[in-house]
Amino acid sequence: MKNAQSPAKARMSVPLADLKLQYRAMKDEIDRAIFEVIEDTAFILGKYAQEFEREFAAYCTTKHAIGVCSGTSALRVALLSSGIKAGDEVITTPYTFIATVEAITGMGAKPVFVDIQKDTYNMNPRHIEEKITERTKAIIPVHIYGQPCDMDPIVALGRKYSLTVIEDAAQAHGAYYNSRRVGSLGDCACFSFYPGKNLGAYGDAGGITTDSDNLAQEARLWRDHGRSSKYFHQREGFNFRLDGIQANILKAKLAYLEEWNRRRGENAARYNRLLADIDEVTTPFVAPQATHVYHLYVIKVSDRDALFDHLRAHGVGVGVHYPVPLHLQEAYTHLGLGEGAFPVAEECAQSVLSLPVFPELTQEQIEYVVQCIKDFYTKG
Repeated sequence: MKNAQSPAKARMSVPLADLKLQYRAMKDEIDRAIFEVIEDTAFILGKYAQEFEREFAAYCTTKHAIGVCSGTSALRVALLSSGIKAGDEVITTPYTFIATVEAITGMGAKPVFVDIQKDTYNMNPRHIEEKITERTKAIIPVHIYGQPCDMDPIVALGRKYSLTVIEDAAQAHGAYYNSRRVGSLGDCACFSFYPGKNLGAYGDAGGITTDSDNLAQEARLWRDHGRSSKYFHQREGFNFRLDGIQANILKAKLAYLEEWNRRRGENAARYNRLLADIDEVTTPFVAPQATHVYHLYVIKVSDRDALFDHLRAHGVGVGVHYPVPLHLQEAYTHLGLGEGAFPVAEECAQSVLSLPVFPELTQEQIEYVVQCIKDFYTKG
């Protein structure tokens, strides 16, 4: 550390996230949204889902939004709607939540990994082309932590090789890339509305955005048993439908998303200033073409596991996203990729730490978290 230790603060409890605070701030609106659906008995898809789809499509500046039951289902439906079949290859990153790859392998396709950039943790576009084969059909870049991938070269490769580009935007609601909203950058995009996301439901929910009329039509068939109308089925599909209560909750929350993202950005900026004099901590890098929405505020640190334990012991909720890259997970040993296959992802997995950054976080709480980190490195 560069500066002398500051006086210790009294012990506080700082959760990694606090969804109760958000609910209390808009309790009347949330309760009303739930009651409306119950009163109208519009429980599955229906008018409230359609209203949310229209508003979320407008927010993402796309023609279509298709609500589904989870972010994982959104990925599966997007792949199916893009014509991906068993035996096809899909290029993605090993540095993401398992759902990204589950969607690929779940339909018999093969994930092909590309290592990440050390500063943004996103897929490195320079390594994609070397992984393309005659079996490659799609690319899934993941906007990790809330920062968009470098999409221009990825989209250019998609066009060059006739590959579908599917954004995994599960952590990036509202982010921008070169002044364009995430969700409108590829052929389609997949969102998770898991409760802890920047825009979260009160249960599982997800969505797909696209400008393609054909892809949107396909997605609506796949999510709802392959039917074009009640009891008329064009194919076998799935029960991946969005329910009305979650849709109406999301509609109520969408009006606040920009403000919540702004507060996350302010919290991140405060962390950046307060952590700047700690040599052992690297704060998040934001690419000049990107607007980060800080679903997670992730620092890179020395002695990560010990710092993790120290912060937990002092009441600070912290997380590790993610401790084991997917190519080293037991579930994917059949891919035959061992240690050293993706060295940047492996190194980051050993050193990243997520700090609380939720919109309702106070300045005092941030100062306490930073002081705990300073104490760790000064006292050993």
